[in-house]
Amino acid sequence: MGALPKQRISRHRQGNRRRHIFLTAPELVTCPNCREQRRAHHVCPNCGFYRGRQVIVIEERSRAS
Repeated sequence: MGALPKQRISRHRQGNRRRHIFLTAPELVTCPNCREQRRAHHVCPNCGFYRGRQVIVIEERSRAS
């Protein structure tokens, strides 16, 4: 004998079981160096600073016009 369900699980009960599975927006903080929004505990993608010092060098993007 296999492990088969005796009843069909309704969409409501299935949704209740999966209620905690959803996407959340990332928490953003303000960079103290350039005042842009960045993710907490990550290098700022705008200026390249992390914890008060420059970690990566961000090159200026030139517009293709």
